[in-house]
This record gives sequence, structure tokens and C-alpha cells, in this order.
Amino acid sequence: MRLLLPSLIAIIAAPTAFAADAKTAWYADPTTNTAFAALVVFLAIVWYVGGFKFIFGALDNRAQGISDQIDEAKKLREEATRLMEDAEQKAREADQAAEDIIRRAKADADALMEEARKDLATKVARREAQAEQRIARAEQEAMADVKRAAADAATDAVKHLLRDGQHQANSFDKALDEVKAKLS
Repeated sequence: MRLLLPSLIAIIAAPTAFAADAKTAWYADPTTNTAFAALVVFLAIVWYVGGFKFIFGALDNRAQGISDQIDEAKKLREEATRLMEDAEQKAREADQAAEDIIRRAKADADALMEEARKDLATKVARREAQAEQRIARAEQEAMADVKRAAADAATDAVKHLLRDGQHQANSFDKALDEVKAKLS
């Protein structure tokens, strides 16, 4: 309906525009008048049967459909924007969580390294103490072996002296030399 009045004015003015070049007036030409009358009658019939309502209704429906599609596209765009922001937020949170995990892993690794160092120092100290105990025991056993060997050498020397029956000073010196030889 909105376009009906401008369309009618254009239709009525069209013969005038064509007749401007002609030597006769537009209303004096019977062909133009007949064609114009036929057009007016046709448009009146179309208007009477509701053709203009149908055409303009179809155009309005089409315009409404396009408007609805534009609105739907805007909604989809807003939803896509919101989803994109959500995805970016989740990505930032995931990055933060990954950084936290890395920080905790490094702290745990440092703590484990420190504990390993302490355990190693404790083990080394324990091994050193065990080694010192073994050395002390070995020294004691060596001293006992030396004392035993000296006692055995002295006993052998006394037996030898008593068997020979000589109580001379040179025998004592000889026995002492034997003891020194066995000790070395």
C-alpha cells in the first residue's frame, strides 16, 4: 500500500512524458488514451481482487523474513562472540593451571633434590663412620696379631734358651734379635 500512490502518479505521468516530443497533446492521441485506459482498468481490477495487497504483502513478508534472518544472524554472531570469549577465558585458565602445575613440579623437584642431598650426606657420614669403625677394628686386630706374634716369638726364644741350657748374655741377644726379626 505504501508504494501504491507513487506508482499511480508515475503511471499517470508516463503518457505526458512521451507526448512531450509529439506535436499533439497527449490526451488527443487515441492509442495513448486507449492504452492508458486499459492500464487504469487493469490496475483497478488488480486492486479490486486484492492483487496489490497480495504483492505488497508478499514484499512485506519477504522484508520481514529478511529482517528475521538479520536478527537471527545478529543473535548467532553475539552467541559466537560469547563462545569465543568463553573459549579464550578457558584457554587463559588452562594456561594458568599449566603454569601452576609447572611451578609445583619445580618446587617438588627442588624439595626432592634437597632431600636426596641430605640422604646422600647421611649415607656418606654413616659409611665414613662404618669405615672408621672397620679401620679401628683392623688396627685392634693388627695390634692383637702383633702382640700374639711377639708373645709367640718370646715364648719360642725362651723355649730355645731353656733347651740349650745356656744362660749366657749372647744367647739373650740372639733371642732378642729373633724377636725383632719376627716383628719386622
